[in-house]
Amino acid sequence: MPTTTKLQQWELRAEFALRLASLYGDEVPAYNTLVDVSREVNEDFIRRNGEDAERLGSVERVTAERHGAIRVGSPRELSQVSRIFAAFGMHPVGFYDLRDASKSSVPVVSTAFRPVDPQELAKNPFRVFTSMLAHDDRRFFDEETQHQLERFVGARTLFPDELLDLADKSAEEGGLDGNEAERLLELATSSFKLSPTPVDHDWYFKLEAISAVAADIGGVPSTHINHLTPRVLDIDDLYARMQARGITMIDEIQGPPHWEGPDILLRQTSFRALAEERAFRHADGGIRPGSLRVRFGEVEQRGIALTEKGRNLYDRMVAEVDSWLAASPVGTSRAEIAEQVWRKHLPGTEQELALQDLAYFTYRLTNTAPVGHTVSASLRELVEAGILVPEPIVYEDFLPRSAAGIFQSNLTDDGSRDDGQTGTPYDINRLSEVLGRRIFDPNELYSAQRSESLAQAQRTLGITITDIPSNK
Repeated sequence: MPTTTKLQQWELRAEFALRLASLYGDEVPAYNTLVDVSREVNEDFIRRNGEDAERLGSVERVTAERHGAIRVGSPRELSQVSRIFAAFGMHPVGFYDLRDASKSSVPVVSTAFRPVDPQELAKNPFRVFTSMLAHDDRRFFDEETQHQLERFVGARTLFPDELLDLADKSAEEGGLDGNEAERLLELATSSFKLSPTPVDHDWYFKLEAISAVAADIGGVPSTHINHLTPRVLDIDDLYARMQARGITMIDEIQGPPHWEGPDILLRQTSFRALAEERAFRHADGGIRPGSLRVRFGEVEQRGIALTEKGRNLYDRMVAEVDSWLAASPVGTSRAEIAEQVWRKHLPGTEQELALQDLAYFTYRLTNTAPVGHTVSASLRELVEAGILVPEPIVYEDFLPRSAAGIFQSNLTDDGSRDDGQTGTPYDINRLSEVLGRRIFDPNELYSAQRSESLAQAQRTLGITITDIPSNK
């Protein structure tokens, strides 16, 4: 892609996503099938639903949208990844602790790198969910294994200095010119390619006995794309079509249930991890072929971002579903229980989600909006009168329980963990310190969008809008 014109960060980001998709499609051909089926689902959904199909994003955006996932082994590697993604206008958002989100051994803490400005998201919303191995957590690793991990990870180089230097320049200057842009893209893409270097057999499978995720991070000489995820407008249709093609899917769709009300947060599913040929170096020095099952094809359906109040309700509903399911006969459908719980607690319209401060919306003024006829009016009055129209803010982030659920569904066993030990404490502030830069709180980003639209409405109407939701 030689050019003498400076490429802005969003252009670099879009090209980076395309190149990673091509790379991953070559490495995992079933991914290409997933993309084809996703396109079919979206086209059919648009034909059935018309303009409503674009309620949560333009067709162009949804078709191009991807999120990737990678895993690194240390604070140093996480900090380097942060520098690389900054070159593409992608910033750390959100904290996810997968260690306690699953009964399986998943010893990682995570953040996601993505654009934070709504206009940048509209241009290209590429995200990369990035997990760091918590190698100092005694529930998973004894002292000897921790030190072995530190030596192994510390001795490898995931990203060349040239890539890091170009990334820093792009982050500082908002993009790169010609040959430098091309070189950045080449080096960044190749850094996430599956390495042909033989894997130390005994070391890898020692780690796999503890956690397959730990082995995929600390048992190989490089990082790689773990999955690359297209977005669909109807994930239930996608699930059925993939099965009809003979592709084995995980047992259930993760996240909120399918129901007749508004789509919220994020629903995810995947096809099961496929065996990939790898070369192994054995203790006798010989290199022999083998295979690993660590990579899978994930797909997502995005809904409306929930406020903190909405997330608290969501957590209570999930707990209620778990409780009902535990008390139900074997074979009871989790999906059916979840639908009942959703109908019991969640408003059935977007308008009520907005007015009950359960989800984030921006507010659009209609042409009939009266100006200056009163000093103040409530948000509910203005919405019910059709003067302000709530428009949903798409959930751009992730759910730790869902991520862990997909990891668990693709593991051959649960690994091992000792819950009698004390886990290493991590939260968004500690991971920010590890990363060496601030991790954005998603709620603050969504709140800022909502607040700006309401402030603009007040200025245009010349009135005070009462009962505006708090900035949460």
